[in-house]
Amino acid sequence: MNVSTTQTPARQHATQFADRLRDAPDRQLAERMGRLIAAVARIVEEERIDREDLRAMIRFLTDVGHASDARRSEWVLLADTLGITSLVETQVTRRPAGTTPNTIAGPFYRMDAPARQDGESISLDGVGELLILTLEVADLDGDPVVGAVIEVWQANAEGLYENQAPDLQPESNLRGIYTSGDDGKAVVRTVRPKGYAIPHDGPVGDLLERLGLSPERPAHLHFRISAPGFQTLTTHLFDGDDPALATDPLFAAHPSLVTRFAPCAAGGFEARHRFILARAQTGQDQS
Repeated sequence: MNVSTTQTPARQHATQFADRLRDAPDRQLAERMGRLIAAVARIVEEERIDREDLRAMIRFLTDVGHASDARRSEWVLLADTLGITSLVETQVTRRPAGTTPNTIAGPFYRMDAPARQDGESISLDGVGELLILTLEVADLDGDPVVGAVIEVWQANAEGLYENQAPDLQPESNLRGIYTSGDDGKAVVRTVRPKGYAIPHDGPVGDLLERLGLSPERPAHLHFRISAPGFQTLTTHLFDGDDPALATDPLFAAHPSLVTRFAPCAAGGFEARHRFILARAQTGQDQS
């Protein structure tokens, strides 16, 4: 090993670490770890990290581990609030320009939502302000996608999903599966959702508070849209009047996913939105 004496300590450490990884059985892991350590070493040097800084970072990471159990992963929450989850999702689901952005499904998705007829309500308890959504599924040429399966789920007017509060809401409340017609459209009858705070009673919540970041998610509905020959789309639709849009802690509120809930003649609100699907390439996984 030949380490130049003109290198800074951070560069010397990165070089030494890379040298030790030259014979690693997992070359991809070794290369990624080498780049990670080099980046961390630069931060240590540039920020002049001291012993107390290091101890504080270790305490935080230890607290994140202690806050995780079979029902809650503080590590997932940390990745979400740092925007890493959203960034990875965007990178692994690259689609042509003009198609609807893919986002994460989130922890409240259920595969067993009931089928709904066009125009049928997914609100089984009728609690909340009426919201009528006219959805259209199309391809990049603007042609309708017929027979697309549209799964929808959302929080209620109090910001709670049905599987968060099973004793307070009917089974499968605010969930349903629709199918687009010959015009690519489907009408969803529901109630206007309310935003909610991500869990912030643990170390990640403490971090957000110290950084001056809000845990409040803007009001939204979730969709998963699939059709033969197209890549499956998982995405959101956000309430354009929600003040938390610009500070969504999960970094999912893309401008093209924002819509306005306008007052409608039937009382309540209505909105229209077009989802643009990307065609699946030959041999490509449609998910």
